[in-house]
Parts: sequence; C-alpha cells; structure tokens
Amino acid sequence: MFERFTKDARAVVKGAVEHAQGTQARTVGAEHLLLALLDREGGRASFALAALGVDERKESVRRALEEARRRAGLSRAEADALAELGIDVREIVARVEETHGVGAMSGDRKDRDRWSGCPGFGKDAKEVLEKALRVALARRERHIGDEHILLALTLRPGVPAEVLADHGVTHESLTRVLADPGEACA
Repeated sequence: MFERFTKDARAVVKGAVEHAQGTQARTVGAEHLLLALLDREGGRASFALAALGVDERKESVRRALEEARRRAGLSRAEADALAELGIDVREIVARVEETHGVGAMSGDRKDRDRWSGCPGFGKDAKEVLEKALRVALARRERHIGDEHILLALTLRPGVPAEVLADHGVTHESLTRVLADPGEACA
C-alpha cells in the first residue's frame, strides 16, 4: 500500500514513527499521525489545517493530545461514559500519577527500561492508514496524500477526531476546504 503514498504522506508516516520513538511508545498510534501532520508544511493537509485556523492553535492541539495520553488514551466521550458508571477518570489519573509519577498511565515514564526497537503500528494507526486509502479511492484519486490521512483521522472515532473537532476541523469542513480552497476564506 505504501507505494501509493505521495512524498508528503510518506513524510507523515515517518514523522509519526519519530513521534512514537520520542515518547518511547512501543506502537505508533493515530495521535502520532496527527502530531506528524501538525509538523508538516507545504502539503495539502497543512494548507487545509491553515485554512481552518489550526496554524495559530497547533500548541492547543498538542496539549489536548497530551492530556488524552495522560488519560491512557481515553477520549472525553469514553471518560464521560465511565463517569456515568461512577468512575472518575481524572481521580484515577491523579492517584496513579501521585504514586507512580506524571505520565504513568500513558507509558511515558522516563524510568522504565529502555526499549530501543522500532515501534510497530498500532491498530488505530493501521485503521487510519487503511481509511486513507479508502478515502483516496472514493475521491477517485490514484495516490494517497497527507490530506487523505487527515480526512481519515476525522472519520475514525477517537482522540484525534475529537481534538480536531474541538479545533473546528471536521470531515465536512476539510472536504469543503479541499474541494474549494476559496470557500475557507469566505
């Protein structure tokens, strides 16, 4: 499938691996793909994000992803569902971090054994990349670009889609911007 990826899309995948390695994650997740998209400039995805006003709010997106990682990757919707069952995720995170240190639930603890292997792709990242292929095919486009990865992130329920939506980036808004760049400025 990677032979169908454009240079920009390949750079996003490579950047996602680097983000995962930077946090010593054993797998590349969908959030790593989003972080890599935020780092890129000059691609169709970066254009779309800029058109939707995310350029000025990249740090806010990164902070929201960090907060979700501290919640062991749970989205707010998942945390809310647990709250309805009487489980306070914030309290659990606070207690775990009090005992084991900040980031303990995310696996970001710096005192754990070093793992130097190349991280594999987690189920969520694989689903996003597969969905990117489906998006490109549905749009009758031969190659998978970084914009297809971004569109796929908005289609898959989870933290990246939730964070993007909180920052005004939905599948509908992206589709509109990618189809008619002038419309984003209106």
